Amino acid sequence: MTATEPLPMPDSSAQQHSDQLLKLIQQQIVASGGKITFADYMHLCLYAPGLGYYSAGSEKLGQHGDFTTAPEISPLFSRTLAHHIKDVFQQLEQPNIIEFGAGSGKMATDILIELAHIQCLPAQYFIIETSADLRERQQLKIAQLIPHLADRVCWLNELPHHFVGVMLANEVCDAMPVHCLKFSDGNVNELYIEQHQSVLQWCEGKLSHPLLATRAAEIKSFIGNIDYVTEVNLAAEAWIASLADALQQGAVFVIDYGHPKHSYYHLQRSNGTLMCYYQHQGHDNPLILQGLQDITAHIDFTALAQSAADNDLDVAGFQSQADFLIAGGITELVQQDGNTNELLMLQQASEIKRLTLPSEMGENFKVLALSRNLAHLLPRIQLRDQRYKL
Repeated sequence: MTATEPLPMPDSSAQQHSDQLLKLIQQQIVASGGKITFADYMHLCLYAPGLGYYSAGSEKLGQHGDFTTAPEISPLFSRTLAHHIKDVFQQLEQPNIIEFGAGSGKMATDILIELAHIQCLPAQYFIIETSADLRERQQLKIAQLIPHLADRVCWLNELPHHFVGVMLANEVCDAMPVHCLKFSDGNVNELYIEQHQSVLQWCEGKLSHPLLATRAAEIKSFIGNIDYVTEVNLAAEAWIASLADALQQGAVFVIDYGHPKHSYYHLQRSNGTLMCYYQHQGHDNPLILQGLQDITAHIDFTALAQSAADNDLDVAGFQSQADFLIAGGITELVQQDGNTNELLMLQQASEIKRLTLPSEMGENFKVLALSRNLAHLLPRIQLRDQRYKL
């Protein structure tokens, strides 16, 4: 998928912002001896303090942003997720919730409204948010929409120890920096970023991390000796390990777009899955619009599941988003609302289609459910469970 028409030009203020970040990246390249890994470049583009895409103040989500997430499409997504959370809470005493990267705060708001409705509120709803700007927006939205529940919401800078409850990550892993590998003539190199006459460009070099050699051997077993470019998300694997260190009892729901390993490293994906989004247009050039565009890569869910298992988490379920939402009762929620407003009913039907149809988000997005020390299986994640594909 690439942009089918020219990308919009940033205004002078946005361009000045991007130029500042580009200068910082160029300085880092010089300081690192002439090149940096793509993972380091992606980290700067997204998270450089005050300049990165998620660290600066531009609007990211919705109509005026660059992309739209499921919680922004419909409150039905988060309300359905609340019922999966309830299944976990029923096995815990005084459970809490941690949400990573809470965006506008809409998912937290809708989850808490639904949990209050079904009398299953957490003791605390923690949010871990790296963007100071987004944290401010979340605080404002929660104070405006659910002032009676605002005292249950707390922002953290790091994971708590001995956590009991549910951890939520919706479209979090895809924004973690990835290493890019290039297979050619039976050899593998890592793709780096260098500059030539002040212009950024790709270059090749040796693998920057010992784990990449192990990953490269695994990938080669899928692709053979063909020329191939792909990504490895070591950061997401390490993040799963950190969740395992923190979780004493409860569950983790990782919701993102991606594939099991055998599909991720398919011959049809010989150019990788790296994508950029700028004002709702997708394209595949990350070397422009620094700090102004989102940069993402699909998730290798097998690698996440393996990291979970290696760190003594139970891989409890793996479903398409469609099956996860249907099992959670998304259609029943509409019926329970008892809406007689025909326009609202049509709107909800359209939202459910966007969330569940294979041609929309239903199949591209997956849900990996992890757990620890739960006495009983979580019943809803057994529907069309696809762990056998991992």
